[in-house]
Amino acid sequence: MRGVVANLAWLFLVVLVSGCGSLPPLPPKAFGPNVASVSVIRDSWHTAIVVPRKELVETGLIPEIDDFPLARFIEFGWGDRAYYPAPDKTLRMALHAALRKTSAIIHISGLARSPESVYGDANVISIAMNRPTLQHMISFLDHYFDREEGGRLHPVAPGLHPNSHFYLARGEFHLFNTCNTWTARMLRAGGVNLSTAGVITSGQLMSQLRAKTGSSSIQIDN
Repeated sequence: MRGVVANLAWLFLVVLVSGCGSLPPLPPKAFGPNVASVSVIRDSWHTAIVVPRKELVETGLIPEIDDFPLARFIEFGWGDRAYYPAPDKTLRMALHAALRKTSAIIHISGLARSPESVYGDANVISIAMNRPTLQHMISFLDHYFDREEGGRLHPVAPGLHPNSHFYLARGEFHLFNTCNTWTARMLRAGGVNLSTAGVITSGQLMSQLRAKTGSSSIQIDN
């Protein structure tokens, strides 16, 4: 038990010093009325992005959403290919995912109700985006699907919730490139000026977002 505590303490200190890795540059300024809200949800240790399905359909990207024809909202999460889908997660699996570079996987959930009604207001932050900014974020998200020959991916594992699946993803999961780092990258691609420095938990990421306005809604100055 003492060895487990020591490993966790070391893991915490490394992340605290190093942060969650670098972020891409913000996209160019884009002008126009806000057309939709993207939501960031917190589900325990994990964060994910939720986009209205109709906005995804209009871009013609991410054909995998056809697996969720009745959903009003589509939730996207990213993580370690072995740990994330595992029904029985262990500390050993978590340490393996954190300390070694491993393949990634994307989790998609089709939501029939709003993110707030599914996860509760306290666990959701909404971000209003205009058309160019929203499309930039969706294009960035689409890039993470590992389609070797283009086309549409098929699920590789059942999802964590009803009406959800896992799909192969690009990127490598490790200590400095976590699910929260990925969420930050998606938001950065959508014009949200934030950093992952000092962000270890999902709660810290949500706190950084709320600090921008002091509320559960963010208006991007485009």
